[in-house]
Amino acid sequence: MPSCPTAAPAMPARATAARPLRAKSRAICTALAALAGSGFTLAGETPGSPEAPSMPKVEVVGTTLLPGSAVLLRRLPANAQIFPSEDFAAQDAHDVAGFLERNAGSVTLNAAQGNPYQADLIFRGFTASPVLGTPQGLSVFLDGVRINESFGDSVNWDLIPPSAISTVQLIPGSNPVFGLNTLGGAVAIYTKRGRLEYPDRPGGSVTASAGSFGRRAMEFETGARSGAWDLFAAGDFVSDEGWARHNSSLVRRAFAKLGWREGATDLELSVGGASNRLEGTQTLPTSFADIREPYTFPDANANRSEFVTLRGSHQLSPALLLSGLIYRRHFENRNFSSNVGIDDASTGATPAVNDSSTIDQRGTGFAVQLAHTGTLAARTNRLTLGLSVDDGRARYASATQPADFAPDRSTTALGPFAPDTDADTRTRYDGAYFSNALELDERWTLTLAGRFNRADVRIADRTGTAPQLNGSHRFRRFNPAVGLSYSPAPALTAYGSYNEGMRAPTAIELTCADPSAPCKLPNNFLADPPLRPVVSKTFEFGARGRPATGTSWSFAIFRTDLHDDLQFLSSGGAAINAGFFQNVGVTRRQGLELGARKRLGPVVLSAHYSLVDATYRTGFAENSPANSTADASGAIVVRRGDRIPGIPRHSMKLRVDVEAGPRWSGGIGALFASGVQARGDENNLDANGRLPGYAVVNLDLRYRIDARLSLFARIDNVFDRRYANFGVLGENFFTGPGQTFDAAGARAEQFRGYAAPRGAWIGVQYRFD
Repeated sequence: MPSCPTAAPAMPARATAARPLRAKSRAICTALAALAGSGFTLAGETPGSPEAPSMPKVEVVGTTLLPGSAVLLRRLPANAQIFPSEDFAAQDAHDVAGFLERNAGSVTLNAAQGNPYQADLIFRGFTASPVLGTPQGLSVFLDGVRINESFGDSVNWDLIPPSAISTVQLIPGSNPVFGLNTLGGAVAIYTKRGRLEYPDRPGGSVTASAGSFGRRAMEFETGARSGAWDLFAAGDFVSDEGWARHNSSLVRRAFAKLGWREGATDLELSVGGASNRLEGTQTLPTSFADIREPYTFPDANANRSEFVTLRGSHQLSPALLLSGLIYRRHFENRNFSSNVGIDDASTGATPAVNDSSTIDQRGTGFAVQLAHTGTLAARTNRLTLGLSVDDGRARYASATQPADFAPDRSTTALGPFAPDTDADTRTRYDGAYFSNALELDERWTLTLAGRFNRADVRIADRTGTAPQLNGSHRFRRFNPAVGLSYSPAPALTAYGSYNEGMRAPTAIELTCADPSAPCKLPNNFLADPPLRPVVSKTFEFGARGRPATGTSWSFAIFRTDLHDDLQFLSSGGAAINAGFFQNVGVTRRQGLELGARKRLGPVVLSAHYSLVDATYRTGFAENSPANSTADASGAIVVRRGDRIPGIPRHSMKLRVDVEAGPRWSGGIGALFASGVQARGDENNLDANGRLPGYAVVNLDLRYRIDARLSLFARIDNVFDRRYANFGVLGENFFTGPGQTFDAAGARAEQFRGYAAPRGAWIGVQYRFD
């Protein structure tokens, strides 16, 4: 296999319009090298030198989160997708979730919060969301550290600066090696490093952009290498007034990494943080003609985080690599929500209620791994053994305040805040895993893996008035995996795999599981019935090929059954975010993925099509009084085969990239998605029907003035399509004149989360050395 191509002179990301295609291959290549540890040699680094221990040159993919998990790419039994930093830069991406929606197969977004930095990312019907209480089905990692928050398993996409990203890997299935929450896949994000981005001399870039919705953005990155040491730093600032009223964003993020590589030892020390304020507009009833209006306001989240990670590896022998990491994270969320309070007994049945909550969370953890490359029965064998510990402690406090609505639907306080909940939680995830890849011959590879997970969740009341909250919950399970790949030629691979995963109920779910006492999200803690862990079982079969230079294709079919799936079931009524968590038996996500890429001279064509059939396989009854088919008590019956809300059955991405000479380049992309059921319409019979599907076109252009200065532009939703990608059933209490509050005239409606209208931005980048 060829090694990574030798680096071109250091050029920051957005100045790469005219960079040869090899820059992208090197970005992917170097990221895979980091995963493989010392099992990969970069061109220009002599084997046995301090820059690279002596090992064969091979093209590999990491199958665990630490260095040393080297498997030939053509022998990987999964339809993995890899996106390098050049792709983020070319499209002026300011958030990871939005980038993946535009480029990754089987990925869509839900705009439930009305803020672009708080979208729910859905992959193959599984969710990674910043919204507290959303059942999470994807695990997300930053440089090997799990960033699903220990309190609620939520994922805060706004905390990750895209300018620091080297690659994003999207790994499908229930691969148990990635630990808890890997029901439908894992998102592995790796950051840049000074010796790889700026190997020859110090350099960097400064980028500024402005445009629609009052958005102003500044971004920088810089790096250097000196002997065994290297440094990389990046950060950004985004101020956005929002495309709708009262959905502004203020985003501030920073990241730095210090690296040291000497002989057989490689170390990285990373630090970073963010301080963001994000407003949202909530979902809107369909009777609201202006989608820029808020339903009620204010609604805001203030997110703050800091982290430090030490990561490293040491080549014990030519066949044995020891690697590990240790980290500490702090995350704080302050939430303020305005809601209808007419049926909220805690406020004395006032028209409105303000809900306030704080999460103060600290997480620590470590992982250690031993990877051995050798022979078994005279055949190449790669064995990896590892263990990890993630310990998170959080204090959750919430309070409510009686309020009234002004004519513009803002809330006016009628009294002080009264505390609802004050509790400590501790979540500890322990895991021990193995992964083994045996090359049966030049064509066949057998992969076996497994992980034993133990999750402990403890809840302790701080007020002294709710001792019933105090308790401990433990969930344990061993999850296996097996895969077989067949590669009759280096450019062709067929594979099949089976794997299992697990998700433990979170403290939020364990205390909000009583249908007779629905919770609001962020919710009060109650002493509720126990919940069972979710177990996923995934089959996948597929093939991929590279029949010619610049041409590639992939095909996959999959089925994932969730046993004891946990769903948040809406209770309807005034508070459309009210409901409870319940094990609903078996649910299924199955489907088909097709992907293709073709280079025709200066033009690159790419396409992804996904079919995701997400259904309930066990019937159950739920309370959904806003559903038009509900009985007198507000109940509906969900039948086997009914579609799960919020998951498009069909989605497609098309993109054309063009390099028009040494100065001009650009791309145009189209996104298509079919309609979805609204939450609360789990029986698929509500009179409002499904939300309609949509098609959106996005455009990006770049012009390189000289070696240092470049201009770029971006247009989202070129044809200004009005569309929604999320829905929920509830009661609309703003039916009076001018959409003012009218409790007596409340009516059931479908509420929708709308995506942004057309927006355009221009920017400039200056690079230096």
